[in-house]
Amino acid sequence: MAVRPIKRLIATCVFGSLLTACQSDRQEREEQARAVLLPDKGVSVYAAGDIAECKSARAEDSNAAKTAALVRAGLSADEEAVVLPLGDTTYPIGLLHEFTACYEPTWGQFKARTRPIPGNHEYYTPQAAGYYTYFGEAAGPARLGYYSFMHGGWQVIALNSYLKPAQHNAQMAWLKEELKRSTAKCTLAYWHHPLYSSGGHGSDKRMQDAWAILHAAGAELVLSSHDHNYERFAPQDAEGQQDDARGMRQFVVGTGGAKLTPMRFRRFNSEASDNSTYGVLKLVLKEAGYEWEFLPVEKDGFTDRGAALCH
Repeated sequence: MAVRPIKRLIATCVFGSLLTACQSDRQEREEQARAVLLPDKGVSVYAAGDIAECKSARAEDSNAAKTAALVRAGLSADEEAVVLPLGDTTYPIGLLHEFTACYEPTWGQFKARTRPIPGNHEYYTPQAAGYYTYFGEAAGPARLGYYSFMHGGWQVIALNSYLKPAQHNAQMAWLKEELKRSTAKCTLAYWHHPLYSSGGHGSDKRMQDAWAILHAAGAELVLSSHDHNYERFAPQDAEGQQDDARGMRQFVVGTGGAKLTPMRFRRFNSEASDNSTYGVLKLVLKEAGYEWEFLPVEKDGFTDRGAALCH
């Protein structure tokens, strides 16, 4: 089997939609790619943002509890898997009480395996004090909200998309150095505000420079949330141009438990989207590439999956 067609593999059908004609062919190509080019077990990541909202339900009855059950099941089957909350981990303003009363009984049960980032709601409490107090060292050094770690053979970079200009510039300088030192073949970055989004908040340019730096370094994936929906984009550069050879694929996963919100007109290069289903994104990071699957809380809910190679 030739490598070139598989390297350009992009899932173009959406489960549960009317676009079913190519589903069988796409699934066959994905299975071939996995078997031939992604044979190793890999390491797993479970990710979602916009999570713990308990104003209308007890923590144990909340939607965050339902998505936490998906994560808990995944972690129990894979002792190496980690959890990436994609910001806005509690509502409405990120008080420490919100973390202990709403987040802790849900996603807090796997806190030891969690690598968080802050969103804007965390900073509605001055200096995101509740967030940094709750997560402690796991939130990164000096309460800056950005850090990096290795997961399997992947470089994983957590960034803070809610910093003031001087702090943001320092973060970008740090990012350049991290990427310069990295020897990893594959790189995943995650932050809260999506550069590209068809959701209610829309595309947010505040991290465009981060995208450009990562794109230049050959990174593969970006995870974000902020808009309370799920969306997957084709690989793109920092100007929104599709770039199958070196572009980064972005997932918006704001489906962790907070109220889902309407979407706007579909942006260019958006390949799949849904705002009706709570759930989490599962990534399996492998030596040569990655697999993705959106896991819904409802048995027959929307899902989306595929596989691709690293650059």
